[in-house]
Amino acid sequence: MKSSAKEVKIAITAIAAVVIMFVGINFLKGINVFKSSNFYYVAFENIQGLTASSPVYADGYSIGIVRSINYDYEHPGNVIVEIEVDKDMRIPKGTTAELVTEMLGTVKMNLLLATNPREKCEPGDTIKGGVNAGALGAAANMVPEIQALLPKLDSILTSVNTLLADPALAGTLHNAERITANLDVTTQQLNRLMAGDIPQLTKKLNVIAGNFEETSAKLKELDVQKTLAGVDATLANVQTMTDDLNKKMNSKDNNIGLMLNDRSIYDNLNAATANAASLMKDLQENPKRYVHFSVWGKSDKKKKSE
Repeated sequence: MKSSAKEVKIAITAIAAVVIMFVGINFLKGINVFKSSNFYYVAFENIQGLTASSPVYADGYSIGIVRSINYDYEHPGNVIVEIEVDKDMRIPKGTTAELVTEMLGTVKMNLLLATNPREKCEPGDTIKGGVNAGALGAAANMVPEIQALLPKLDSILTSVNTLLADPALAGTLHNAERITANLDVTTQQLNRLMAGDIPQLTKKLNVIAGNFEETSAKLKELDVQKTLAGVDATLANVQTMTDDLNKKMNSKDNNIGLMLNDRSIYDNLNAATANAASLMKDLQENPKRYVHFSVWGKSDKKKKSE
């Protein structure tokens, strides 16, 4: 009896150890043996390094794990992945699965849930799977383009090195340094100008503006109508004087009118001018007729005989 009781204890201990080990291994794999789950199958052509116990996500939330991976010998080129998801998870028909490669190289499965609220996948159904290369895949697709750009990049670097080795670049940089220094000096002078002269100029402008304002106010006080009336009266007087002058010039009642309108006066002036011209000509030709003079003077005898 004692030996049999000991054997029973050993057997119970061994069974308990196996159960604990089984639960512990599954726990390390992320499998909860005490939680009820549903099993589905996903068909892939390439699993991209997917392993058992990899997480399964839906809308960014972990809903299960990969239970096992088996090659489909009946349909070569396909791999069947068994996934375990929460029992409360209802997968609509038309849902697909994709494998995403993360930056660290790990692979996870995403369920792309279809918008079909009426029809659901039953446990044991097969879901169609595909591959989403993710950021690493996009980088891999860019490799050929990068390789094509390498010769051009090498040429660009050679041109840049040639440009950097050109002495003109150093001179340009020195010129830029001098220009920067000049700008600094100009900025300082401008600051001094803004701090000293500008306020004084602003005060003077304010004074001028005040004077303009006073002048404008005085101009407003002037009687513009009277001023314009005076100007109109002056212009009327000028017009009257002009009319009187025109009348006098066209009339023979005054000296100016006679001189401008009497033909005889014009003829007399013309004849007098002609006579004066003839007299001057005769004077030039026969001056002795009009002028008598003697260098020594006349003798007394000649005076007496005369």
